[in-house]
Amino acid sequence: MSRILYISYDGMSDPLGQSQVLPYLRGLCKQGHEIVLLSFEKPAARARAGGALRRSIEGAGIEWHPLKYHARPPVLSAVYDLERMKRKALKLAKGHATEIVHCRGYLPAMAGALLKDKTGARMIFDMRGFWPDERVDGGLWPQKHFLYRQIYRFFKKEEQRLLRQADRVVSLTEAGKKIIHEKLAGPGVPVAVIPTCTDMQHFDYRAISADEIRSMKAKAGIPRESFVLGYVGSTGTWYLLREMFLFFKRLQAQCPAVFLIVSRDDEEKLKAEAALLGIDPAQIVVRAAAYAEMPRWISLFDAGLFFIKPAFSKQASSPTKMGEILAMGKPLICNAGVGDVAGLVRRFDCGRVLETLDEESYDRAIGDMDVLAEAGAAHFREAAAQYFSLEHGVEEYHRIYESLK
Repeated sequence: MSRILYISYDGMSDPLGQSQVLPYLRGLCKQGHEIVLLSFEKPAARARAGGALRRSIEGAGIEWHPLKYHARPPVLSAVYDLERMKRKALKLAKGHATEIVHCRGYLPAMAGALLKDKTGARMIFDMRGFWPDERVDGGLWPQKHFLYRQIYRFFKKEEQRLLRQADRVVSLTEAGKKIIHEKLAGPGVPVAVIPTCTDMQHFDYRAISADEIRSMKAKAGIPRESFVLGYVGSTGTWYLLREMFLFFKRLQAQCPAVFLIVSRDDEEKLKAEAALLGIDPAQIVVRAAAYAEMPRWISLFDAGLFFIKPAFSKQASSPTKMGEILAMGKPLICNAGVGDVAGLVRRFDCGRVLETLDEESYDRAIGDMDVLAEAGAAHFREAAAQYFSLEHGVEEYHRIYESLK
């Protein structure tokens, strides 16, 4: 088995780290790999997690080295963190005779490339999407500003260098792999496709009783007869909140419905935006939830909804919520133009894909809700098991590690 240094600029105390890093690493430790984890933690999130997080990580056999994440000042804070990342990663790699450096994202890959040069370790560039283009498409690096144009150009050059220097590249989507081969780095770059996976044991509708669902609905003020349209995660940057509210408004016109938004976003702001569209704010239920609580909240859904801005960068995206909602036995309503989403929904017949976001499309999808319900929870869970299961993801990473020995 291999000695791995795993570098993540995302924190393990963040929901993303708990859903999309730690479950994989626990599984890979069970395969016999020795894993040293370097991550960057936001102080508030780490304080909320407390000592239980460290005990959990170390109990899985992972050696954890958390560093403080800096958010300000913009750009300069990332440069500072990158230099700290390089120094710490090089020290850890030499101290543990690292064989493979697994880099989750662009900044970790820049550190990983240095390690490869200095120590001869094999390097995995786990892209997680086209990050420079995400920053531009999301309006975070406005190209009308000279500084952000230069930053974007720098990282696009780094992207090509990292893709060619990596011993293996991991893309979340087949669409992203195609772009890498045809537009970014050529067909010779070795690319594996591993979507964002779901812990099927954690997300299991069979573990939640009907009585518990009724109790949770009552506590949340959701009428038993209401159709529950559900959404999970942040509603900013990429997510078309206005269009999702308009879909919900059309649904309300046809049946009693509640829009349950499981998110840490500001409840009053979300309700205010709904009110501007003529939606009764009382029909918008917002609840923050830790990763451990997510299955219970998703169990209240009748269907999960997400509309994502179909920008170039989103071709490389695999929404985490997709597998989680399906694993909980719920159908999906989503839009086209995002990664492999449309093809997967159609392939597994696990929801409805809207080619356009207008009232006619909304009404067609709403009209199919009864058909989707008839498919049954087991059908949607099976779709998740076939494509998004954590076991599949762990096995794919294990194969990559073994191939690089």
